[in-house]
Amino acid sequence: MNSVIALAERNVPRYTSYPTAPHFTPTVDAKTYAGWLEALPAGSTLSLYLHVPFCIDICLYCGCHTKAVRRDAPLDAYTDRLIEEIGLVAAKAGSKTVVHIHWGGGTPSILGAERLGRIVDAIKRSFDLSTLHEHAIELDPRRLTQDLADALGRIGVTRASLGVQDFSPHVQEAIGRIQPFEIVRDAAAMLRKAGIDRINIDLMYGLPRQTIADVEKSAALAASLDPARLALFGYAHVPWFKGNQKLIDVAALAGPGERIEQVKAAARTLASHGYVAIGLDHFARLDDDLAKLQRGGRLHRNFQGYTTDEADGLIGFGASAIGKLPQGFIQNAVDIAGYSRTVESGSLATIKGVGVSADDVLRAEIIERLMCDLAVDLDALPAALTAGLDTGFAHELSDLDGLVAAGMVRVEGRRIVITEEGRHFVRLVAAAFDAYLPQNRSRHSVAV
Repeated sequence: MNSVIALAERNVPRYTSYPTAPHFTPTVDAKTYAGWLEALPAGSTLSLYLHVPFCIDICLYCGCHTKAVRRDAPLDAYTDRLIEEIGLVAAKAGSKTVVHIHWGGGTPSILGAERLGRIVDAIKRSFDLSTLHEHAIELDPRRLTQDLADALGRIGVTRASLGVQDFSPHVQEAIGRIQPFEIVRDAAAMLRKAGIDRINIDLMYGLPRQTIADVEKSAALAASLDPARLALFGYAHVPWFKGNQKLIDVAALAGPGERIEQVKAAARTLASHGYVAIGLDHFARLDDDLAKLQRGGRLHRNFQGYTTDEADGLIGFGASAIGKLPQGFIQNAVDIAGYSRTVESGSLATIKGVGVSADDVLRAEIIERLMCDLAVDLDALPAALTAGLDTGFAHELSDLDGLVAAGMVRVEGRRIVITEEGRHFVRLVAAAFDAYLPQNRSRHSVAV
């Protein structure tokens, strides 16, 4: 058990991108991004992510780029900037086909029906939504009303993610988020009444004062609401990065051994309610698209987690938003004031990013398949990705020896298979193929 705990305490990325965000630099700027947008082929499809960095209150556990706002003026100004940025990007990219839209935050619905509608109208003016596959939004159940749910339905939202974290009152008190089960139950009912029947629920483990029994209870209650998908994230305690986390009692946090038991208990509970495990930290009903794509080996992973999104590019709008184009990754100014000033001046808000090499693209494919399929055959990688590159990976394979000895991984020739015991350690397997990791290991969260 001690060796397993040692593995769980290793710091590794979440691999929602490769290269990962700590390797973004200012050498990729607004001018670079403009060139990448203009180079998009005519038939390219896009996915849009809109980041709204505002909440009514800041929860103690939160690690998101957001701030507390209770006045209309900042929301009005930010809405105007998003609309302007949409126009700036469209002027460079052209009227491309959009297949996915995702709102994140913060609490995107804090903008309210009128502002959300204005932004969606701007998207419709700038892009082709005729084959839109999904329009998703992250919601705080405590802030949802039937009027707002109806408004979300009218602007085309088809999927909503409800932030829960844990249903136990003592855990909610410890994280500064009082949210009884009835509030979440009613929020789900409001969404379904509005015609939004694809519902996700987000849970967390490793929270202060949280026990294995709390995790099991929360998973069972969440499953009772019949969501299409659930996510189970491990709390990352980074008070040096997020000041609000300094108010969390470190002594009340679970140790690595209990974190492992918590995530296993939640997974067992969700499996008993008919949910299939998706990669590292998602669960889905068998009839959900995530489960279908996983079965077909077509599941993907991006900054929103596991996704069915197969677009050619991801465009991020808003402060701190990250995007991805064939040439690499880009990120907007993180601070709201800096983002707003730049967009208002008529310039794209990109401040950093990273261009990808052929080796990066190949390693990204290996890491994504490991994260999504829990397996990869190094001899079956697409020829278009391997041409001219060293694909021996002898060093990477030797790095897996410890995980093989621990029963987390099987190496069959050059096929790597993550065992069920190793599912929660998949980030460690992916890390073996990360050529950048030794430079910045301390900047990432623990593996489990």
